[in-house]
Amino acid sequence: MVRQLASRVNVAYSSSDRGEVGAWRKSVPVLLQLLCDAELGHVQVLLEYHLPYSPRRVDALLCGVHPDTGSPSYVLIELKQWENATMVGPALVKAVKRRDQPDLHPAEQVRRYCRYLLDFTPSLARRPGSVKGAAYMHNALRTPEWNLDEFDYDDFGQLYTQDQLGDLVTDLTALLDPDPRSTGAAVAAARELVEASQAPARTLLKTAAESFAGRRDFVLLDEQKVAYDLVLQAVEKAERRQPSEQWQKTVVLVRGGPGSGKSAIAISLLTALARRRKRALHATGSKAFTETLRRYVADGSDRAEGVFKYFNNFDNVAPNTLDVLICDEAHRVRDNDHVPARWRDRNPPQVATLIDVAKVPVFLLDENQAVRPGEAQTVQRIAEVAAAKGCRVERVDLDGQFRCGGSPYYDEWVMRLLGFLEGGPIRWTDLADGAEDEYVVDSAPSPDALERWLCRQAENFGGTARIAAGFCWDWHPPIRSNGKSTLVDDVVIGGWRRPWNVMQGHQVDGVPSASYRASDPAGFGQIGCIYTAQGFEYDWAGVIFGSDLVIRDGRWRAQPEKSRDKAVNRTPAAVFGRLVRNTYKVLMTRGMQGVCLYSVDPETNDFLREYSR
Repeated sequence: MVRQLASRVNVAYSSSDRGEVGAWRKSVPVLLQLLCDAELGHVQVLLEYHLPYSPRRVDALLCGVHPDTGSPSYVLIELKQWENATMVGPALVKAVKRRDQPDLHPAEQVRRYCRYLLDFTPSLARRPGSVKGAAYMHNALRTPEWNLDEFDYDDFGQLYTQDQLGDLVTDLTALLDPDPRSTGAAVAAARELVEASQAPARTLLKTAAESFAGRRDFVLLDEQKVAYDLVLQAVEKAERRQPSEQWQKTVVLVRGGPGSGKSAIAISLLTALARRRKRALHATGSKAFTETLRRYVADGSDRAEGVFKYFNNFDNVAPNTLDVLICDEAHRVRDNDHVPARWRDRNPPQVATLIDVAKVPVFLLDENQAVRPGEAQTVQRIAEVAAAKGCRVERVDLDGQFRCGGSPYYDEWVMRLLGFLEGGPIRWTDLADGAEDEYVVDSAPSPDALERWLCRQAENFGGTARIAAGFCWDWHPPIRSNGKSTLVDDVVIGGWRRPWNVMQGHQVDGVPSASYRASDPAGFGQIGCIYTAQGFEYDWAGVIFGSDLVIRDGRWRAQPEKSRDKAVNRTPAAVFGRLVRNTYKVLMTRGMQGVCLYSVDPETNDFLREYSR
């Protein structure tokens, strides 16, 4: 675990990472020389320390013992090469020569890393005083214009500049014993952290329970309640088992179409398990969906947001670390088909990894919502993996339709229109009128007419409206001019021009980020694609069919050469055809009260207008 790097400095490597070359060349040697000069050369340094269940890494984590108590002591260090920066908000800064958007204040960044480490390392959570945090801007000097001290510093978040080198040395030697005779204890402290169990700490579970306490529970009906009860029963069964008892893990599979209540089950379970202080996490494969859950379900608690993860956050987690892992939108769980066959034994399918990490794994999925290569999970495939691992499988099919006005007729209409059901397409009025179905289905002769339809419906009947389209236009980052960023009108249909939603990693004043386009009231002005629509709902849905899926001689024809989605248009024609139809099925089933359709292809638009009557 330990290598000599420079003059008495021992560097311990995180087993899963080799660090970033830029950090090594420009920042890390500065820190290592600082430790040598401070006579802390025996302190153990974990470079690029990977935070549990997260893609984030701490630049350096110093491991030693406290000079007063002799107990393990840890200091998280964030290294910044910035020469200067200016506060532009309570915890935001704009660094000179950096990208357009602001950065988190360095002290706030390391403060959050400290809290996160405590939240997912139970052994540290029991002694939070052993963890401290500091950011070091080693190229910066304080000037009369310096304003980064307009910030509430604490033990988790301090900031030092080049001219505060003496203060940094003093503070480090107050936290880490400079006596070289403590080398063995420092090595033991590093080993203790590296080998520590990584799971949601009770302090995090308490915070999550308090955050979720004010949230109104969903009323679960019929099969929804069956699925909910099966999970809680499996948790109780796992709790009751004796250490010597042979135990068979239960995997719960819940299948349902759009709006059948899968996410309602997931959030209800998460809330109930948090109240019971169970180690439960929620995972998806969607950045937009996950960030929206963090914002609205965690109710503003940045710590409670930590229970919402991504499928790929569990690759190096020990088996049965969690009580429950809730995998929402599990059709997006990846296979390892892209991995060369000779390496697949070392890279098990992602579903196998997710089953391993929890005593009760839960998968909620809709097999007709897979829209990217590798997103091919079905109930059967997950059940096969679970059975191969000796697990007991419980399956629940959700029959209800709670989106699209609760209309089972609309779901059938979409499936028939897109060719997923036999019998061919049928006019909406022929299918729904006799049942007095209140869901509104319409089509438009132009994109401008579609937009006016949405505005009129929202004005007359209330609710939210959004436009989504097939990924058939280029997507450019915002244009920066005169200190302001503006969106590019990429979606051009005749004289009608609108921008896509904001690219990830960019900011435009007055425009929500891509993750919140579907939920923020300011999201109407941008066109969403499948990646910012999937998993969300709004009252009135406008759907623009691009040239990637057209009608020819009464049959759907997929045209991958018209798609701008590089992740999809390079797949075999048959695969692309299935994925693009799934895409439009998802876009067409986002509306709670109604939908309006338009295609850029005249023959296809005539088809849509014929069957939406």
